[in-house]
Amino acid sequence: MGATFFGRLRSMNRLFLLTVLVPTLLSIVYFGLIASDVYISESRFVVRSPEKQTGGGLGLLLKSAGFANAGEEIYAVQDYALSRDALKALNAKNAIANAFSSSAIDPVNRFGLLSFDRSFEALYRYYQSMVKAEHETTSSITTLTVRAYTAKDAYQINERILGISETLVNRLNRRGQSDLIGYAEREVADSEERSRRAALALSGYRNAEAIVDPEKQAQMQLQLVSKLQDELISTRGQLVQLRAFTPQNPQIEVLQAKVGSLQNEIAQQSSSVAGGNRSLAGKVARYQRLFLESQFADRQLASSMASLEEARNEARRKQIYLERIVQPNEPDIAMEPRRLRGIFATFVLGLVAWAILTMLLAGLREHQD
Repeated sequence: MGATFFGRLRSMNRLFLLTVLVPTLLSIVYFGLIASDVYISESRFVVRSPEKQTGGGLGLLLKSAGFANAGEEIYAVQDYALSRDALKALNAKNAIANAFSSSAIDPVNRFGLLSFDRSFEALYRYYQSMVKAEHETTSSITTLTVRAYTAKDAYQINERILGISETLVNRLNRRGQSDLIGYAEREVADSEERSRRAALALSGYRNAEAIVDPEKQAQMQLQLVSKLQDELISTRGQLVQLRAFTPQNPQIEVLQAKVGSLQNEIAQQSSSVAGGNRSLAGKVARYQRLFLESQFADRQLASSMASLEEARNEARRKQIYLERIVQPNEPDIAMEPRRLRGIFATFVLGLVAWAILTMLLAGLREHQD
């Protein structure tokens, strides 16, 4: 029986043996006895913002709930999940390297065994082959797929990737708020300082010149001058009458003294309103300039405070969130490798290679003949 089997093998086409039978037997041995089970953990999430518009499907559902899909932030999170920075965060205490280089993993798939390269770059290439993040533009859902050689590792890696992605989103929020609100707060602080300096300058001028409002004080003094002038006119009228009818009346001297006193008072009050550097008219220009500066500083402060409130509202509108649609699962069975498919694919590829090589060799023989 054994001699008959080996005789058939010797009589069999050697090319068919090398291209079909041997690879198929090796694949049966590998997939049947050697290849390690691969467990797959999946999760799904969206990155949303209250401000931006959304597409269709689930996006419309989120929009109806008051949320919208964030745009470039989705791709930022997706790229970060597959980046070297993410791997560094995940590989604390060599957690990822140990998970992919366990002795329980078959030699072909074990990290660093055949290549003898355990550098970070080699680990990063291996990580990219085991972790996938695919974004669906129509629904704005990102599917995170993690392959590992134990169900627990697949679940924990998926969970940790989501965790560091949420940390990234929070960091982006803090940075955006810091940039947006920080500038507005600095503007408010500068406006407060300008308003304070302007108020102090106006107050100092009022104290130095002993005035509150030169325009109002000038109006009051002009009203006083007007009253004094009216009294002066009345006194002069009385004086004229007394001189005309009773020239010897002793009240004439009294009225003359009153007229002189009123004229002096009118002259003094008029000179305090206008006519010199110490007059109210001379102080009005300086006062108005300081008063206008103080008013402008106050208006600028009010505008800066309104801009700060607007910046805070804008920061809240630009807040982004990573919302988990499907939590990471801990698989109970291995989904890969697909052993029968692998064996069948090896057999088919061997047949294709055997057919191609057979035709090539036949053509060479005909050409030689």
